[in-house]
Amino acid sequence: MKMSKRNNIVTALSLVFFILIAVIYNAPLLTGKELIQPDIVHYRGGAQEMLEYRAKTGNETYWSDAMFGGMPTYQTGAQFRGDIIKKIDAVLNFLPKPANYLFLLFSGFFFLGMVSLRNWKYALLGASFFGLSTYFYIIIAAGHNGKVHTIAYFAPLVASILLVYLQKKYFWGFVATTLCMGLQITANHPQMTYYLFIALAFFFLSEFIRTVIKTKDYKHFLTATAIVGIAMLLGLAMNSQRMLSNAEYVKETVRGKHILSDISKQEDIHGLDKGSITMWSYGKLETLNLFIPRLMGGASQEKGNDKMVGRIQQLIQENATSQQEVDNIMKGLNSLSYWGEQPMTSGPAYQGAVVIFLALLGFFFAHAKYRWWILGASILTILLAWGNNFMPLTDFFIDFIPMYNKFRAPSSILVVVELFFPFIAIIGLYRFFSDNALCVQYKQKILFSVTGSVVGITLLMIIFGKEALGFQTELEGQYLPSYILNYLIEERYAVFCTDAIKAILYVVTTGVILLLTIKQKMRKNMALILIGGLSIFDLWTVNKRYLNNDNFTDKIFAQNPFITETSESLIAKSNTNSYIDGLLQQAPINQALENIAKKDKTHYRVFNSLLGPFNETNTSYFTNSVGGYSAAKLRRYDDLINKYFNSDINSHILNLLNTKYLLVADSTNTGILTKENPHANGPAWLVSEIKIASTPNEEISLIGKIDHKKIAIIGKEDEGYLKGKRLAEDANAKIEIKNYQPNQILYQSSSATPQLAVFSEIYYPHGWKFYVDGKPTDYIKADYLLRALYIPAGHHEIYMKFEPEVIQKGKSISLASTSLFLILTALGFWFYQRKEKQYPNDKA
Repeated sequence: MKMSKRNNIVTALSLVFFILIAVIYNAPLLTGKELIQPDIVHYRGGAQEMLEYRAKTGNETYWSDAMFGGMPTYQTGAQFRGDIIKKIDAVLNFLPKPANYLFLLFSGFFFLGMVSLRNWKYALLGASFFGLSTYFYIIIAAGHNGKVHTIAYFAPLVASILLVYLQKKYFWGFVATTLCMGLQITANHPQMTYYLFIALAFFFLSEFIRTVIKTKDYKHFLTATAIVGIAMLLGLAMNSQRMLSNAEYVKETVRGKHILSDISKQEDIHGLDKGSITMWSYGKLETLNLFIPRLMGGASQEKGNDKMVGRIQQLIQENATSQQEVDNIMKGLNSLSYWGEQPMTSGPAYQGAVVIFLALLGFFFAHAKYRWWILGASILTILLAWGNNFMPLTDFFIDFIPMYNKFRAPSSILVVVELFFPFIAIIGLYRFFSDNALCVQYKQKILFSVTGSVVGITLLMIIFGKEALGFQTELEGQYLPSYILNYLIEERYAVFCTDAIKAILYVVTTGVILLLTIKQKMRKNMALILIGGLSIFDLWTVNKRYLNNDNFTDKIFAQNPFITETSESLIAKSNTNSYIDGLLQQAPINQALENIAKKDKTHYRVFNSLLGPFNETNTSYFTNSVGGYSAAKLRRYDDLINKYFNSDINSHILNLLNTKYLLVADSTNTGILTKENPHANGPAWLVSEIKIASTPNEEISLIGKIDHKKIAIIGKEDEGYLKGKRLAEDANAKIEIKNYQPNQILYQSSSATPQLAVFSEIYYPHGWKFYVDGKPTDYIKADYLLRALYIPAGHHEIYMKFEPEVIQKGKSISLASTSLFLILTALGFWFYQRKEKQYPNDKA
């Protein structure tokens, strides 16, 4: 009882410590500033219509027309009623962003350390190793909140599983696994969860082999597997609305089945193409960034690049002899600092020199029940992170492993290493200090061998690195003259040497601390404090390159990044922040968009050519956009973009999408011209002539050529819809929109003959329901990606509403699974208490 009370006090103090560290790192929060994140700025624009609808009605819309002509909101912040697990998540995220994520990272790993070692000192040390991993700070700065949120629940989920399998704490393990699985899915980054489970497959295989070969305790293995399996299913079921809606949605997106048959010359392709999947692949040598942060130069826009820009400009002025030479230099200069194999990067996946060193020692000292599955998972994920640099394995996973082809950027699978290296580090360190079965000579031998190998290899890289590594890209070697190339190589080599020498110092210092401890010349507690302090200093200083006070700004910019007017006051508040300056420069564009929205309250779309139409959400913030920003666009819309927007823009397609306004460059003072398109088709129109396309390829080709106001292109699969339905021309036929809301639209039509109504609304086969004069009716797809409906002669009221069945179905499953979990927990707790009273000394 005393021990339990002491553990509770230590745990509470540790949580307070994590809060302090999280807040101190993000100190500008204390002055009222907020973090400005580029991806969250994009999110705010794309989600604005949904957020306004929620604020105005108190209800949720699961469809928005704001981006790409219209798409579900499942991936843009939709909320679900009866989502109890989300409420639990909200309680855990009590700190302001991004301190909340740091707190979850620290505390989650602390739980893992306590489960594995039952020693708060090592758990605290491991939490600092994991919670300060540089990659997490890079993605926070970028705005990948869902990713870091999901990663934060990695450690507690692993801890919960270990609680069942290794500690045989069936009841508490069941409760923790269910909740942590539910929270993992709630964080809503399926890619990260998928990668974690690739790694966990090694654990389950390891436990099976250990049972068969060593323990022979089949009853425990089957019991533990059943408990974990049921708990995971309940955790998934608690998120049924989220999972079912996303599963339904993803089939219709670029991650689902291809529609056009000329992609890769195959008819039946699912998921992303291999080029998209492997675009962000880690280089083989780049993997050493885990140990030396700026081996490859760090970020594409590393701090200090401005000085390099000035020097290069000077070199060009002094040495360039022709404009062609200058043009070649511009072609060759992709990044001044980064010279790795990815298109660009926001920074290295640095794990920390101390952590990597201790992890290598851990693979020698950790118990076999941890060592082999962590080693296997780490090796596999490193190889997968190489992507197109190790295609045999990548091809195998894309072609044969379910769902792997749904995700891009294989470099991000290194999050598995960033979880398990700190874990094996503290497991090994604990045994190094505590297991008397390991003799001092053995410990010393391994310590000297690993330290010598790490330091020796790093020294060789410093001595021979310039010739062996090159410090240049193939593109740079092709286009840059020697006076530029030599300068870049010298600068990059100098940065590398600085970080490599630091890594050697960290490793040697840590090695000396360990040696002094096993020789009993330093206390273990002092050793842990020194190692922790050294690692924190190392990671903290590197992390501050990528997430620092410059990422925080006055809340006026964070809460309203789409500024329409600049002023001296706003400019002063920007504090010369380059990203904020960029937002301020967009003010004239935002003002033009705001003027359109205020002037014209009808239903239409805007094509914004000034900001890159398919990589911005400024337009969506003010009005409905032809473009947007999303990695999960609907497949048909993405096909349309690739077909008609990669070169000269087809006016027929703009008209089809009801593009009433275009923002284009102009020679006026503002440089912006708002052009009204008088030929836009409007929200809906009536046609009496159809043309059947035999294939999707023919369908998408024809829509760029025909007069959509007269002819509709219908796919062969929908030909039967019009069988027996006569269409006839009526010059006076008309259809008008009477009321628009993002998830329901009302029209009125009038015609003397039957017509086919084509709606400039994106076709989505799940959830949209049509009613004519109050009676439900079927609809079809027309013009490759729009909705169409047969309308009899006469006056009619047409009503379409988005009522996805998966939401109600998911809600029922979610509530039922949550209720079942509570019942099982109550029963389990009753049996647990009963057993505690009967067998008070039974630790099982």
